[in-house]
Amino acid sequence: MKFKVHSTLEYQVLQPSTFILNIHALRTPTQTVLEESLVVDPEIRVEEFSSGPGANRFVRLEITEPVTFKIAYQATVEPVTQVIDLTPGMEPTPIMQLDASVLSYLNPSRYAQSDKLQRLASSKFDKYPGAFEKVLAITDWIYENVEYLSGSTNSQTSAYDTVSERAGVCRDFAHLGIALCRALSIPTRYFTAYAFKLNPPDFHACFEAYIGGNWLIFDATKLAPLNGLVKIANGRDAADVAVASIFGNVNCQNMRVGCETLEENFEPFYYNPNTLKALAY
Repeated sequence: MKFKVHSTLEYQVLQPSTFILNIHALRTPTQTVLEESLVVDPEIRVEEFSSGPGANRFVRLEITEPVTFKIAYQATVEPVTQVIDLTPGMEPTPIMQLDASVLSYLNPSRYAQSDKLQRLASSKFDKYPGAFEKVLAITDWIYENVEYLSGSTNSQTSAYDTVSERAGVCRDFAHLGIALCRALSIPTRYFTAYAFKLNPPDFHACFEAYIGGNWLIFDATKLAPLNGLVKIANGRDAADVAVASIFGNVNCQNMRVGCETLEENFEPFYYNPNTLKALAY
């Protein structure tokens, strides 16, 4: 399935500042970037960097004087998702068998304090028979018990705060899901994306849990079809993959984000509690 994604960010820079932006679609074995462009107006030198093949893609801009500028990204991307049939009651992969690249996603992180939520996770979700069933129950519990409320949180809000306040946005839903999964020894990572049919259009956050040797996608907001996501980045939490990290005196003037399918036969995929079919990216 091919998607057209685009984002435009406009900033007013009041003093010399540095921007690190994370808006490029990720290139992975299961996601092909067919074409893309990045335009900065007025023209400013842009440096793209990543930590290796398949790694998150960042751009850095150095602004030396006050200016108002726009940065516009667009791409045609083809993610390839796989529907996987899981065995009922499948337990998490034993920690001794986990690859080193997965181990860090077991640990508490800045916004996903799994160590503070172990009692809640055990009391509510240990009763479910397998790892997938546990994570599915976690996403349903968050959806039913946390109100999706724009403007209710800020960049400092953590999973622990969200449990207390019972309100948040996609970022908060993802952090809470990650923390509860890690508290049950299920490796889980943050996932940022362009999302088809997201209303209102914006960058979206959800999470992936490592089950049965695959990273499976979960979205506690249930605001977008799981197969309508174009991956931007993965990380331990939002601190690793912020859309914009800004160092300086800057105002965001405007932001526009979009994701459209280029094919007519799109069939949205959501989890059915009566089946054990999962989606892997």
